[in-house]
Amino acid sequence: MASAAEQMAANLSWGTFGKAKDLQSRILFAIGLLIVYRLGTYIPVPGVDAVKLQEFFSQQSAGLGGMLNMFTGGAVGRMAIFSLGIMPYISASIIVQLLTSLMPSLAAMKKEGEAGRRKINQYTRYGTVFLATFQAYGLALGLEAEGMAHDPGWFFRLGVIITLVGGTMFLMWLGEQITARGIGNGISLIIFVGIVAQMPHALALFLTQGRTGVMSPLVIVGIMVMIVAVIAFVVFMERALRKIHIQYPKRQVGMKIYGGESSNLPVKVNPAGVIPAIFASSLLLLPATITTFSGSSSGATSGIVNMIAAYMGRGQPLHLLVFGALIVFFTYFYTANVAFKSDDVADNLKKQGGFIPGIRPGQKTVEFLDYVVTRLLVVGSAYLTAVCLLPEVLISKLSVPFYFGGTSLLIVVSVTMDTITQIQSHMLAHQYEGLIEKSRLRGKGRGKPRR
Repeated sequence: MASAAEQMAANLSWGTFGKAKDLQSRILFAIGLLIVYRLGTYIPVPGVDAVKLQEFFSQQSAGLGGMLNMFTGGAVGRMAIFSLGIMPYISASIIVQLLTSLMPSLAAMKKEGEAGRRKINQYTRYGTVFLATFQAYGLALGLEAEGMAHDPGWFFRLGVIITLVGGTMFLMWLGEQITARGIGNGISLIIFVGIVAQMPHALALFLTQGRTGVMSPLVIVGIMVMIVAVIAFVVFMERALRKIHIQYPKRQVGMKIYGGESSNLPVKVNPAGVIPAIFASSLLLLPATITTFSGSSSGATSGIVNMIAAYMGRGQPLHLLVFGALIVFFTYFYTANVAFKSDDVADNLKKQGGFIPGIRPGQKTVEFLDYVVTRLLVVGSAYLTAVCLLPEVLISKLSVPFYFGGTSLLIVVSVTMDTITQIQSHMLAHQYEGLIEKSRLRGKGRGKPRR
C-alpha cells in the first residue's frame, strides 16, 4: 500500500505548481542567472583575433577542442570571459576534498560545523583562483604562440588572466547563488546549460554529415538508437535502489505501546550521481587545454605537448584507461566522503532507536553498511564507466560530434532528474504546509462557542 507521501506525490499537478509561489520565484531566479551565464559566453576577451580563433577551432572541433567547448558552453570557441568555465572550481574542490580525507587538521575542521565548512569553502576559493590563474596564463601563451593576439606581450597576458579569472570567480558565485536561492545544484546546472546550448549545432553538423555522404544513413540511425538506449539505461540505473530493512523496537509509555514499526533505508546503486564523471572530465581538461593551445610551440616543450596529445587523444587507450580509472576512483571517494557516510547513517539510526535485524547497533552497523555500499558501487562504478567510455570509442571511430557522447548525455539526464526531484520536493513541502494551515483553521473553528 502506498504511503501518504507517495499518494501526495502522485497527486502533484500544474494546479499545485501554480499555488507554490516560492517555488516559482526560485525557478525564475535560477533561469535568470543561467541567462546571465549564457550572455557571458558571448562577451569576448579583449585583444584576441576572432578570425584566426575561428579558423583554429574549426580544425580542433572534432578533438579536445570540442571537449573544451562542450564544458564551457561554446565560450572557448569564442574566447569569451567564461572560457575557463567552472572547471577550475571543480578541480579545486576535488583537491580540497582529497586533502580533507588525508589531513587530520582539515578533517577536524570539517567536523566543526558551519564555521569549519566556511573555512574549507574559503580554501576552495583560494585554490580556484590559483588554478584559474595558471590555466589563464597557459591560454594567453597559447594564443600568442598561435598568432591570435593583436598585441602580444605582458599587457595582453595580464588582460587575459584578469578577465578569465574574474569570469571563473563570477561563475562560481552564480553557481552558489543558484544552489542557495534557486532550484537544483548551481554548478551542475551551469554545465548542463552549456551542453544543451551546444547540442542543436552539433545535431545540425551530424545530420549534414549524413546529407553529404560522409556518414551512411544506417550509421546515423544506429547512433540515434544508441542515444535513446543510453538515456533509458541512465534513467533506469539512477532510479535503482537497494533497500535495507530497518526495525524500530517497541516501548511502553504508561498504558500505551509505541514503536515496533519497520521501514526501509534506500541506498542508490549510484549514490554519487553524475559527480564522478564531472570530476574525471574536469581533470582531463587540464592537459586538454595545454595541448589544444600549444601546437605551435618549439623545442622540448613541443615534444612533450605532442606526446601528451598523441597518447591522451580521444579514443586512445591511455585516455580511456585514465578516464575510466578516475571515474571509478571518484565514485568510491565521493560516496564515502559526501554522498553516503556510513558512520553518520549508523549514528542517526542509533539515536532514533532503529537497527538492522541481525546486526548490532554501532560499529557492526557501520561495517555492514560499508559492505553493502561497496558491493553496490561495483555495479555503480561499472555503469558510469560503461556509459562514459563505450560511446567515446564509437565517436572516435565514426567522427560523431562529442555532444552525443556518454558523458554529456549522462550529465544532461542526471541533472534533469535531480532538478525535477527537487521541484517535486518543494511542491510536496508546499502541500504539507497547506494541509497544516487548513488543520489549524479547522481547529480554531471548532474551538469557538456556539450561539
